[in-house]
Amino acid sequence: MTPAELSRTVLRSVRGAVAERELSVAVPERVVVRPAPHSGDYASNVALQLAAGAGLPAREVAEVLRRRLAGCPGIAYVEVAGPGFLNFTLGDGAPAELVRTVLAQGPRYGSGGARPGRPGAATAPPPGGARGLVVAEALARIDAAADAAGTPPEDAAPRPAADGDRAELARLVARLGGDEARWALLRPAAQDPVRPPERPTQREENPRFRVQYAYARTQALVRNARELGFTGAPGDTGPETHPGGDAAGSGTAASDTQALHLLLGGFPDAVAAAARYRAPDRVVRHLEALAEAYLRWQGGCRPLPVGEEKPSAVHRARVALAEATGTVLANGLRLLGVSAPVRL
Repeated sequence: MTPAELSRTVLRSVRGAVAERELSVAVPERVVVRPAPHSGDYASNVALQLAAGAGLPAREVAEVLRRRLAGCPGIAYVEVAGPGFLNFTLGDGAPAELVRTVLAQGPRYGSGGARPGRPGAATAPPPGGARGLVVAEALARIDAAADAAGTPPEDAAPRPAADGDRAELARLVARLGGDEARWALLRPAAQDPVRPPERPTQREENPRFRVQYAYARTQALVRNARELGFTGAPGDTGPETHPGGDAAGSGTAASDTQALHLLLGGFPDAVAAAARYRAPDRVVRHLEALAEAYLRWQGGCRPLPVGEEKPSAVHRARVALAEATGTVLANGLRLLGVSAPVRL
């Protein structure tokens, strides 16, 4: 079950509760699920949102929904947490199904997966200058990908490009290159200033380079697997071991794998939020987190067989996970107008 499918499942439970008069409340247009901060895989605050309209404590609303969701295909466990959050633990096959979905959708993954509804008000007036040009271009691609309904609010409309703005962008590109210039202009939140570097750096401490480097690593892994005579296939990635074969860090490695799956599943929501809030920096930050998670995961396991070892189902699953990560990184970079080089 993907996050989008989980969102639709929770929404159906709300509709069912209203239809059967367990709840008397307006059914929301959509339900947001996000990675769970503590227990479970995903969480939703839908019960807190419905409580006032239902005239019930949020935990009572959550309990109504929990009973309806318990036992749904793909959901292993549902619990009510805190003031009324619903925490979901998905079934054992959910990570493989997510990877399968990403690979099946390919360049379309993240497009239309979570409609943002009418765009919200921008947190700051739309920028001018070179930044305004790059932000407007990125938002046009993000809006198309998110399939945003409605018309952006008037204060979020891009300003007409002036010759001076284009000249400013051209100077920045000439100094930094197109990728670094765009990343520097898109990365800050709307209320934050832009501080371009003096020169581009091809080092891992550079966030833009690190994202591109992670993508190149995914492509190298897929190529290496093919050279060994096998391809990826979604499945159980198995108990991770560190390169020396010591399973001592397997608990941490399992956490790294879960973090990677959560970020893959959260990409459509990141695109939708970027469209809704006129904030391409949300895509930037998601890609940075995904790249970090992937590099940490790959460093904590052996995706490929070594020596005389034969490729196993676990190796195929790990290669598929790497390929899915590369797909999401490439899709995000494309939305930002930044290249995805297969080799660095």
